[in-house]
Amino acid sequence: MSLVWKTTRTLAALLLLFFVVGPLLWLGILAFAGDWRSPDLLPSTWTLQWWDTVFSDSRFLDSVVLSFTTAPLVTFISMAICLPAAYAFARFDFPGRQFFLIGIFATNAFPRFGLFIAMASLFYTLDLMNSFAGVIIVQLVGTIVFMTWIPAAAFAAIPRSVEEAARDAGAGALRVFFRITLPMAAPGIIVAVILSFLAAFDEAQGTFLVGNPDYVTMPTQMYQLIGHYPRQVSAVFSVLLSIPSVVLLLLVRKRVTGGAVAEGFQLR
Repeated sequence: MSLVWKTTRTLAALLLLFFVVGPLLWLGILAFAGDWRSPDLLPSTWTLQWWDTVFSDSRFLDSVVLSFTTAPLVTFISMAICLPAAYAFARFDFPGRQFFLIGIFATNAFPRFGLFIAMASLFYTLDLMNSFAGVIIVQLVGTIVFMTWIPAAAFAAIPRSVEEAARDAGAGALRVFFRITLPMAAPGIIVAVILSFLAAFDEAQGTFLVGNPDYVTMPTQMYQLIGHYPRQVSAVFSVLLSIPSVVLLLLVRKRVTGGAVAEGFQLR
């Protein structure tokens, strides 16, 4: 039985490696491929031409600047709105609490493009189409569930007795929050911040629908490259787009695998 279990785990790990690492490896090779024809396993020639094509395009730098402007801004706005709400969900029982929790989760439970179409019709009325504010709002939608559920679970996991002991020692409410509550909830909040940043950074459909043609981020720029350039150029852009995601996920790997994300969906 033990041999069967080990064999099953090994096969599962290999399948996971194939489906997760395989596409990334293929993109990495394609980004440097010159002539690559089926059924060859590797390109017959290698080149940096596609990288030069991407970096020499003036729109590339503009999309990078815009992506690294909108994603941090959206993350900061999401923190300002959602963290107080997360604390309220964790510590207070108020009318409609469950309804609002489910409503927040529902933003990620349905096909996102349908939501963006509905938002676009409203944006036309409010004159937010093809505007920086419209792009920010669209990207903000994808961060709400991370920035609310995960910190709420982190706040809820803090023993009330610890805070009560600090108050008994003479600490005021704000001092208890900033010296006790916030540091203890910080790991969950950090995970939420990074996942929210990645959600905003990688958002493409809504940004394309609302911001095009004046506000083109890296993901929407890749959409345009797919239709007008060889696939190697798209591969280069995909590699560049994945770098922030890989780096940030590696930084919070221990927190993510430690269950901080899963706990965010156990909030009652």
